[in-house]
Amino acid sequence: LLRTEPVPEEGEDAAATLNATEALSEDEKEALKRELAKLEEEVQTLSQVLAAKEKHLAEIKRKLGINSLQELKQNIAKGWQDVTATSAYKKTSETLSQAGQKASAAFSSVGSVITRKLEDVNIRSIQHSISMPAMRNSPTFKSFEEKVENLKSKVGGPKPAGGDFGEVLNSTANAASDAALEPPSEHAPESS
Repeated sequence: LLRTEPVPEEGEDAAATLNATEALSEDEKEALKRELAKLEEEVQTLSQVLAAKEKHLAEIKRKLGINSLQELKQNIAKGWQDVTATSAYKKTSETLSQAGQKASAAFSSVGSVITRKLEDVNIRSIQHSISMPAMRNSPTFKSFEEKVENLKSKVGGPKPAGGDFGEVLNSTANAASDAALEPPSEHAPESS
């Protein structure tokens, strides 16, 4: 364990180390050797004391029922507590909180915009339904109405006097559903 000559470190000049050792007197060398022996003995004693303390600690934990998993949980909890106490964590938490509030406000304003747009669409629908009488007088609508009336007269008979477009549509729908419910007649031509 005791070396009389120090081993040069990597990259250290071996000749410089030998010269430093030669510069010490015999009394200084003996004093350093005694100090070295004393320190090594203290380190060994402390290691033995530490091993005995660790053994005693393990025995106490066993008697208390503290196992490795519980220690790990406690260490994690303590570590988390230490992390949350740092200024970096507090700043990050604050920043994330502000970002969450801003995101919430942004979503709220988007919701308001969507609500206003839907209200505008409903108002336009109402305005559109108000302008239906004007549309009824258009040539396209009149042409469509005539075609529906012709279809009704073919399916359900002649147009009754004073019937309006709504009655025509209802009677056409009823005639079509009645035709679908009736069983086919025996005299109906067979298709090949």
